[in-house]
Amino acid sequence: MKLYPLFADLRDRPVLVVGGGAVAERKAAALVDAGARVTVGAPALSPLLAQWAEGGRIRHREGRFEPQWLDDAWLVIGATDDAAVHQQIVELAQARRVFVNVVDDAARCSFHVPAVIDRAPITIAISSGGDAPMFARLIRERLETLLDHSLGPLATLAARLRKRIRLRHPDMAARRRFYEWLFSDTVAGLLRSGRAAEAQAAAEHALASPVAQSAGSVVLVGAGPGDPGLLTLRGLRALNEADVILHDRLVSAEVLALARRDAERIEVGKESGHHHTTQEGIHALMLEHAQAGRRVVRLKGGDPFVFGRGGEELEALRAHGIRYEVVPGITAAVACAAYAGIPLTHRDHAQSVRLLTAHCKASHDTLDWPALARERQTLAVYMGVAQLEAFQQRLIAHGRAASTPFALVENGSRREQRVITGTLGQLAQRATEHAVQSPALLILGEVAALAGSLAWFGAPPLDAAAAQAPAMPDMRRPAPNIPDLPAREALLGAIHRG
Repeated sequence: MKLYPLFADLRDRPVLVVGGGAVAERKAAALVDAGARVTVGAPALSPLLAQWAEGGRIRHREGRFEPQWLDDAWLVIGATDDAAVHQQIVELAQARRVFVNVVDDAARCSFHVPAVIDRAPITIAISSGGDAPMFARLIRERLETLLDHSLGPLATLAARLRKRIRLRHPDMAARRRFYEWLFSDTVAGLLRSGRAAEAQAAAEHALASPVAQSAGSVVLVGAGPGDPGLLTLRGLRALNEADVILHDRLVSAEVLALARRDAERIEVGKESGHHHTTQEGIHALMLEHAQAGRRVVRLKGGDPFVFGRGGEELEALRAHGIRYEVVPGITAAVACAAYAGIPLTHRDHAQSVRLLTAHCKASHDTLDWPALARERQTLAVYMGVAQLEAFQQRLIAHGRAASTPFALVENGSRREQRVITGTLGQLAQRATEHAVQSPALLILGEVAALAGSLAWFGAPPLDAAAAQAPAMPDMRRPAPNIPDLPAREALLGAIHRG
């Protein structure tokens, strides 16, 4: 379910909670803390709710639910154990265009109550759309340990200084760098120690200091083959510090989604036969933005130093005195093999591995074919699928057995991954039969035969379905067989921890 995240201002607005038990207590407490005028409707109230009603914290409507209870309500929460009452609430609320939530019935809800991390004025909400609330709670618990309580006072300080910061730093990149300094250990440490006046003085001193022209820089970041989980922590940090991101066509949307929302994104994709941006054009873009004082991330699929032209780009930066660094990525050969269940080396089958590229006929002429045709080695070939037939013919002509196993891994590590297996003599035919498209990596050698028995990710290899691993048990819905809530939470916690 795709939900639109929304933080609602309920101060002095009437809301209704139907139900008088423990669940209603939790819902009413959160609404009261948000400043809402809460009415709780129920035949009887729990002792705590009764105490709140007596003290004027909430209003009590005694009795069973009636339609007029919805008059003037901005939203309503059904917190009873009566499904018929919940259905009536949902129908009437929808007719009146009032947002409604009923506990333990995600399909009927027009809004969901998230798990919340409170670092006021910073609020972090985690939602599963009502499908897995315990997972949302477990994620909240993990994040709670990562987010220091000084985050709230820091945000308050930033709010007080916001206008002055904007005037002092009209340039967005410079302003962001000031905020990064503001949230650094210097100011945060003072707030953490309860020294709020000193923290504010330090921030104001920094605002009054002369603004130094910042030097631009470029970070070459390997994005890996597509699975965002394979991006390194250093790569993630660089994406969140970037002012400009120059990214390849093969960088997945999921990886790009991890970057700063306000970073400028420029696709510089190159595809066989369709170069949207020349290599010289990429050099020019890196230099243009870095010389303007921006922090540039050159985001490449796989690893920048494995058929990624990273060396050429560093030479261009060095020639113009631009500061740079490199964040390695997991190259396609390693990732595609691993996600297909293929070890690139194996003491029984292959004592060496060769990484090579063969995108065009001209590149074929530069390869050492007699060496590539030797047995007991693995070839991992980054190539255009149009060259498969020529590659197959050259290898067989130089002595590689037509019975040598191969695996073509298309969209390796991504949800749409496909693995096509066969023998070298069938290579071009199999690729045509299954309409293999780029990005695809060829793994050739005895180890490729292990794809059938060691596959673990995605669909089983095509032409090797009979050897697929046993199906994993479905652990997504343990509730029907584990009715006890603590036991269910313990199991979900174990799954969450891996």
